[in-house]
Amino acid sequence: MRAARVVAFSVLVIATFSAFFVAQRLKNAPTVISKLTIETGGVGNIFSPNGDGRRDRMRVGLNIKRADRVTVTMLNGAGDPVRTLVDDRPVAAYRRVWGAEWDGRDNAGRTVPDGRYRIRISLRDQGRSFVDPRSVLKDTDPPRPLVASIGPGKNYGPEILPRRGGAAARVRFGSPALACPQVRVFRTAPGATVEVLRQTLKVGQLRWSWNGRLPVRRPLGGQHVCDRRDEQSLGRTTAAANGTYVVVPEWRDVAGNIGTPMAVDGRGRPIPTARKWRGRGGITVRQIGVQAPVVPAIAGRRVLFGVDSRNEPYRWSMRLLGDAQRSKRSRAAKTKVLVKARAPGERSGVYLFTAVNRRGSMTVPFAVQGQRSEGGTPEAPRGVLVVLPVISWSGTNPLDDDGDGAPNLLVRGSSARLARVSARGLPQGFVDHEAPTLVWLGRERHRYDLTTDAALAQRAGPRLAAYKGVLIVGNARWLTPRVRESLKRYARGGGTVVSLGTDALRRTVQLKDGRLSAPSKNRVTDLFGAQIRPVVRDPTRLQLFKDNPRLTLFEGSDGSFDTVDAYEQTIGLGEGKLLSSAVTVEPANRTVIVAARLGKGRVIRTGMPSFEVRVATDEDPALTALMERLWVLLSR
Repeated sequence: MRAARVVAFSVLVIATFSAFFVAQRLKNAPTVISKLTIETGGVGNIFSPNGDGRRDRMRVGLNIKRADRVTVTMLNGAGDPVRTLVDDRPVAAYRRVWGAEWDGRDNAGRTVPDGRYRIRISLRDQGRSFVDPRSVLKDTDPPRPLVASIGPGKNYGPEILPRRGGAAARVRFGSPALACPQVRVFRTAPGATVEVLRQTLKVGQLRWSWNGRLPVRRPLGGQHVCDRRDEQSLGRTTAAANGTYVVVPEWRDVAGNIGTPMAVDGRGRPIPTARKWRGRGGITVRQIGVQAPVVPAIAGRRVLFGVDSRNEPYRWSMRLLGDAQRSKRSRAAKTKVLVKARAPGERSGVYLFTAVNRRGSMTVPFAVQGQRSEGGTPEAPRGVLVVLPVISWSGTNPLDDDGDGAPNLLVRGSSARLARVSARGLPQGFVDHEAPTLVWLGRERHRYDLTTDAALAQRAGPRLAAYKGVLIVGNARWLTPRVRESLKRYARGGGTVVSLGTDALRRTVQLKDGRLSAPSKNRVTDLFGAQIRPVVRDPTRLQLFKDNPRLTLFEGSDGSFDTVDAYEQTIGLGEGKLLSSAVTVEPANRTVIVAARLGKGRVIRTGMPSFEVRVATDEDPALTALMERLWVLLSR
């Protein structure tokens, strides 16, 4: 055993010395490569093949001392070949050869992982291969600049401008600025995202400030390059328009990757998503803001409004929708955040609350329930309950709740608070949908009770079962599961539901602790099971297809409706049974106006986006007659 160990040790020593002498021989052998150059378009052997046009490829330059057939191969960290750049190419002695380019892909065209790679040169005639000791770093991971905070406010939401005395918002970045640093400001709402300001920073800069003013000449769109000057006027400035803004720091790393806090499009504009943007880059500009109650006030009782006047004195007033005369107004200028007043009127209706300071004004609608209820009891229902789509108003209010710079909109899949300061005043679509219907009801002096879908979701106010009919005005896009089930149960139990809106009753949203979340996408079927197609904006005419003699939906007209500019087709009723309908003339027989039996009750849809406006303006006697008939069916 001892002899075997001695022999093994002797063999190991001999092998070690042999390897040493071989290594010395290779080391001292004259090289056949006179020059090997690696170019990546910048400092260091680093490149970033990400398709942005900067350092997207690396090139290999080669000189050899003897003519040969050359193969150039890229090797990964484990020494395995991933891409052949030059394959058995004849190369003359001492002649500079370029053309060996690598775009970061393997031989199959697949992108290889980021990391370090080496170059192997194979000379076929000499039967020799060399691996360059230098490595090339493939790095496509961009830097992650971040707005850590915007002050001096410490609120959960965005920083709000203007501040007292014109003070600027102070922006602090999460890490020092790298190469080619710029800060870009985008207005993200209302409307499309647009760049409004661009300024160059200093390398290593950690702070930047903005006072809410913009150069008269706006910057051009598109991503910046390092040698681009700030595109702004050196002269006058103007105050930024009311809206939601986001501050986007943008700089490059040594590999040439441009980094931003969020994904951007080809013009460098932030791409809105359902998820919150990284950082706290949100700034909201508003001269005055108002938050209205989401449940109806009771006429003659106290109602509260929140007013953000940016420390400026303001006055307020209230008036009935459709009435130019003010019902109530403040006696003197105020600075308090809360307005406490008594709700005007005696009968139910929608009122407009307006707050005005020296910088601007804001008008918002709010519901007032009359002093006397028009409803009955579940055992003896009577009257009509009108439902306002306040959840949809909140969900389409382009306001930044959480300070990331993106408006919180249900249509984008994000969550939003139910009670919010209005970013635009009157809700989206209010002028064309809810307002005309409410004005028509007031003009015809119809009496009704008033609630909101938010109140129904919170079990506040009247119960559906106490009414003969329920009229849903406007486009009630999102409803909570509780409200959807209540409406379905109400119709099956014998109630009449009329929906005047389009693109309605087909989405759900959760409401918990005053926050709307988990908004669903648009479904094919509405909450009653009817299959609805998207609105078609192609003028046509409607004609009577069927009218149940016990319902007589089209009483007072012949069921013919001219110049319908857009319509929403119903292609199936689910468990409902058709009672009455009007269909298109061309293309033929597309059901638009439809009444269906659901259990013991009825569900009626008008299916026209312009229905409410045309009724209020008396443009079409047939539509006016239909609206009058709908009110009769709701009331009885």
